[in-house]
Amino acid sequence: MLSLLMTTEYAPAEDRYELQQMLIHIAGGEHEALAELYRRTRTAVYGLALSYLKNAHDAQDLTQDVYVQVWDCAGQYRPTGSPMGWLLTVCRNLCLMRLRREEHHAALSEAEWDALPAQECGLDADERLLLQHALASLADGERRIVLLHAVTGLKHREIAALLELSLPTVLSKYHRALKKMRAYVEGDGAK
Repeated sequence: MLSLLMTTEYAPAEDRYELQQMLIHIAGGEHEALAELYRRTRTAVYGLALSYLKNAHDAQDLTQDVYVQVWDCAGQYRPTGSPMGWLLTVCRNLCLMRLRREEHHAALSEAEWDALPAQECGLDADERLLLQHALASLADGERRIVLLHAVTGLKHREIAALLELSLPTVLSKYHRALKKMRAYVEGDGAK
């Protein structure tokens, strides 16, 4: 189960290229490209929004706002950068603006963790619940880093740039979070 969280490779070059091409087509006004980008990246965007906003409804709304923003600003994307990193930066910025505006810091409920799509994770319902509890036991910063790595597939250096943290800080928080989750899953933290 934790091996899902410990993967280090994501976006093969062809996936990055395809996402870049979608952004170029979106900048050219192609609605189909936006629909495909949404289909391929919505889980990652929603996961990041949920980690910031801690409310499933707000995260769903903000996810939609991200794609509206992408439609409006796709021409600003430069193919030299990571397309997923750019998309998640848009999401992060919208989350931070909403948090500043609303000063909203509620606790994340189990039902809201349930809102994370279960697609392709290969976990049964009990394992998924255990993983949700293990994630909920983490500090906000640790949980955000784990979700960014596991859900979006970002590399640690990309997470560091996105969250404006140093790479050693991201690596430290990530490994500390995995240790906490492993202890929880093995029974030391589970009740």
